[in-house]
Amino acid sequence: MIQLTLDNLENFTRGAAFLGTGGGGDPYIGKLMLKHQLEQGKTIKILSPSEIDDDILVCNVLSMGAPTVFVEKVPNGPATLHALRKAEEIIKKKFDAVMPIEAGGVNATIPLVVSALSGLPVIDADGMGRAFPELQMVTYNVGDCNINPIVAVNDFMETAIFNARNSSSGEWLARAVCVRMGGICQMACYPMTGKQIKETAIHNTIKLSFDIGEKIQDARKNKTDPTDAVIEFMKHSKPTRFGKVLFIGKITDLLRETVNGFTRGKLYLKRLSNEDELLVVFQNEFLYAKLNDKILAMVPDLICAMDNESGEPITTDGLRYGQRIKIVSISVPPVMRSIKALDLFGPKAFGLDFDYVPLENL
Repeated sequence: MIQLTLDNLENFTRGAAFLGTGGGGDPYIGKLMLKHQLEQGKTIKILSPSEIDDDILVCNVLSMGAPTVFVEKVPNGPATLHALRKAEEIIKKKFDAVMPIEAGGVNATIPLVVSALSGLPVIDADGMGRAFPELQMVTYNVGDCNINPIVAVNDFMETAIFNARNSSSGEWLARAVCVRMGGICQMACYPMTGKQIKETAIHNTIKLSFDIGEKIQDARKNKTDPTDAVIEFMKHSKPTRFGKVLFIGKITDLLRETVNGFTRGKLYLKRLSNEDELLVVFQNEFLYAKLNDKILAMVPDLICAMDNESGEPITTDGLRYGQRIKIVSISVPPVMRSIKALDLFGPKAFGLDFDYVPLENL
């Protein structure tokens, strides 16, 4: 069983930032929230899916919104707990645990904050194995799990409740309310049994965040390349994950805007040695990377920005002109490459006009 402490908190949030693939919200905010809870003596119980019974009831809790908004309107732990309690009222059952809907960014930390506030354990699994911008983009839908009820809460505890005909409709409805709530809201959705988690979720992604953060930190201490350390570690993970450095360069231009509840934009990089230019397009998270006219990586495979010297993962809202960074890509587990999964979060799901090609084949 994993134990979150003040000593390993930094590693956890660093790994969550990496898995956030640029989005999911800045985990620095979540780190401060968790630090506050730990300093008050709170403990957070994290359970592997292998440790839970099939009949337990678990709820996904999260922050919805544009990462650029999260900087000024930070996620709210008590409001998230309120959303959870409201979902319990609707289904007339108590939840036995909570879990993250995505592995990366601030949404990797929010369920742990709710755990500290409620005493409920956190399940070490999620629906993305990374971060994606929309509610329907989860492996739960490969197994036809029900998103309802959907509860959205703002800082004033004003509450909106939806019973959507499907998860895509739930995303459409909740996003409109999220915009009205100021570009961020706290949510509860996808109530699931332990059996559904075992069959449809990506397992042990909280532990993966700890491991990635630790590898980056160890590489710094040993004065080796943190990027190489992460790629080598993923090569030996279960399942094995292919990774490579796509580009090393300086940010020469950056378009970033908040539109309809998302942070959308384009990142341009140039090598220091020649005129090669890399384009990385993002919608909260990085969607694809193109060198000149050749695509190097695309969703659902992870595309991550890391500081060239420290290896610190950089979110899309943390990008700045002149930064020297590495763009790294890591393959996703096989379950995220099925036809049904790619329909949910492959290139075509984002309106891109090309078919998915695995990272190792590009």
